[in-house]
Amino acid sequence: MDLLVVGSMAFDDLETPFGKETNVVGGAATYIGYAASYCTDDIGIVSVVGGDFPQEVMDDLNSRGVDTEGVQIKVNEKSFFWSGRYHLDMNSRDTLDTQLNVLATFDPRVPQSYRNAKYLLLGNLTPTVQQQVIEQMTTRPKLVAMDTMNFWMNAMPTELAHTISMVDMLLVNDEEARQLSGEYSLVKAARKIQAMGPKYLVIKKGEHGALLFCQDQLFFAPALPLEEVFDPTGAGDTFAGGMLGYLAKADDLSFDTMKRAIIYGSALASFCVEKFGTARLKALMPSQIEQRLQEFSSLVSY
Repeated sequence: MDLLVVGSMAFDDLETPFGKETNVVGGAATYIGYAASYCTDDIGIVSVVGGDFPQEVMDDLNSRGVDTEGVQIKVNEKSFFWSGRYHLDMNSRDTLDTQLNVLATFDPRVPQSYRNAKYLLLGNLTPTVQQQVIEQMTTRPKLVAMDTMNFWMNAMPTELAHTISMVDMLLVNDEEARQLSGEYSLVKAARKIQAMGPKYLVIKKGEHGALLFCQDQLFFAPALPLEEVFDPTGAGDTFAGGMLGYLAKADDLSFDTMKRAIIYGSALASFCVEKFGTARLKALMPSQIEQRLQEFSSLVSY
């Protein structure tokens, strides 16, 4: 298997300055799966849903080469649910409701056919769940990447530090990087975080792009200025899915390939925000992705 993805599959109620949508299918694994499927058709998902999760979404993912054998379905329970309202700047938001439901007791079970995956992406879940997945792998993946958030830094700092020491790449935003390291300078923050274990560090800066750190090498990827941003939910997961999907397809971890992977992830994320949920992400044509990549190239060449 090229890529194993672990994360939530969920429902979201979303409100932005441009509209409101309810019961939008989301979750980290959903966005990651769709994004990575534009690079490879050999993906597996480990997650958990309730009986309310649409079978047509599972079927659609399967048709794109995203295997859902590892998704546990608890028929008599409800899927994870999140409701949020975005402010006018689209960067800040208020959480209105969070219902863990099936995610509260999630015990990840990695199918035997997934345990030799070449690349592993751990979506934002409890550090203990992320550890359990790593420990179930038969062979060590070429790259283990994980996403996390400030909630776990506050609630489970010891467990989080142990999980970070087990991975090759960490993905966090700039605020989380500063909290985790205790440094305001992102360059100093990167050095401290890499000393915790990860060889690679990706610091996401939302509409201001992303930074890639690898030992003493640094790369900055811009974000494409867009005329309309309807819904930023899932953009970070789409970015991660595009990046890891690209790396899995290339099967190369050179710094140059990493840089191209970040641009690819950024391009897919720029599509994701143009409509609510996964609607825009699901409907892309390869020619549209290629055109957007050309726009990124024009943006930074001089």
